[in-house]
Amino acid sequence: MNHRHQASRRGFLRLTGLLGLAASALALAPRLALAAWNKAAFETKTLADAYKALGVQSPVASGDVQIIASDIAENGAVVPVEAISKIPNTTQISFLVEKNPTTLTAQFDLGPDMLPEVSTRVKMAQTSNVIALVKADGKFYTATKEIKVTLGGCGG
Repeated sequence: MNHRHQASRRGFLRLTGLLGLAASALALAPRLALAAWNKAAFETKTLADAYKALGVQSPVASGDVQIIASDIAENGAVVPVEAISKIPNTTQISFLVEKNPTTLTAQFDLGPDMLPEVSTRVKMAQTSNVIALVKADGKFYTATKEIKVTLGGCGG
């Protein structure tokens, strides 16, 4: 084998190894929820308008939906919230902040192999109810938690 042939063979093997490594990393990576984009829903100003834009009719309060968040947020600009659904076939979890200038603050579509748990940080203009809205089998379920804000995050 000449030197040029050996160099190109090494380069090919190196590239093949890197591609294999990248493919393995992608296959082993945890499955993440993807944020959905419903422009009309994200522009709503009231809870009723947000529900309408999301196609929600008669959501049911459920003990199988849980919001994990502090009772008091020191800074409304960064409020960590988490929602967990124990309802089978959960396909979507959204966060709504009732007194925010725009009510819908986050929405996540979930695949069938994903755990129905999401966490994010939301902005809150003032003390308000935070609602976790879960979609499962075409029906909607909610959990509500009041979070007190000591320093506003939406221009406050």
